[in-house]
Amino acid sequence: MHHCRRFSRASRLWPLVCLLTLSPFAMAKDVKADRQAPVAGLASPEEDTLAQRLDAQGVRYERDEDGDYRVVFAWQQENRSQLAFVAAGAHVLGDSAVREVFSPAAPVPAGGFSAEQADMLLRDSQRNVLGGWEIAGDTLFYVIKLHDDADGARFEQALEIAAELADDMELQLTGEDAM
Repeated sequence: MHHCRRFSRASRLWPLVCLLTLSPFAMAKDVKADRQAPVAGLASPEEDTLAQRLDAQGVRYERDEDGDYRVVFAWQQENRSQLAFVAAGAHVLGDSAVREVFSPAAPVPAGGFSAEQADMLLRDSQRNVLGGWEIAGDTLFYVIKLHDDADGARFEQALEIAAELADDMELQLTGEDAM
């Protein structure tokens, strides 16, 4: 495991603790094209106020061709950047809705990850408390699932966490900055 470049592990956990205690959550080039919706319905776009919540928080985003909210994080000191997204639609699960925040970390190698890499990703998912590593298509993503009624601050925190963890993993797995 490489050293954390931006925050210590303990300081990284604080936003996760805030997300866990203050917001309910669901358990459970286009690198995101293969992300597939879980088996559930999508909430109606007319009911979507996510843009208003992100705007109120001052989050700078662009809407992509799928309607997802695309945010670019840049760390000038390290000369690195990372994309993170909030899904355009929420997935209806019973009487609530869940929205995904995700960030691509690395391409999946031909033949998949080695047993050691897969073990490391599973253990890292367990340590990170909120969210985890998922593979969609040929890309590894860090994904956080939040109740759709979370406020803009919670979505901003989730975007930052997903982007940083994905960028750290990209550096660890590839040594590059392609995502």
